[in-house]
Amino acid sequence: MAAFGAVYLVSDADPGFFAMLKESFAASDALAGATGLVKEVLTTGPLPKLPRASTAEVEAFVLPALERSVAILRAKAPSEVDNYQAAVVAAVEQAAHAAHGVNAREADALAKVKAAVGVVSDPTITGE
Repeated sequence: MAAFGAVYLVSDADPGFFAMLKESFAASDALAGATGLVKEVLTTGPLPKLPRASTAEVEAFVLPALERSVAILRAKAPSEVDNYQAAVVAAVEQAAHAAHGVNAREADALAKVKAAVGVVSDPTITGE
């Protein structure tokens, strides 16, 4: 659920139904491109349901869930950590770039998601 919540946070930062739809499809492609255990977990079963709450409340739920996901992988399947981080980062970046470029709110959401999964952004790279 954490990976899907991360996509929601980025998509929610770009207003508009059609933007969110484009971003969701872009993120889905990225998540489907994962491999191994991460792909199996992200592409099987029903779609997770996020709490119906404010963006701040969803963020307060999703970011710690991303951190826990990485911690669980480090403990139980350390070889999958890089795969998970790459899948989540690819999904949120593709979502952010899918409609209208990356606005300031999306850049902020991207930075928070990357920090939560333990991927440090390079501030010298534009769009981050």
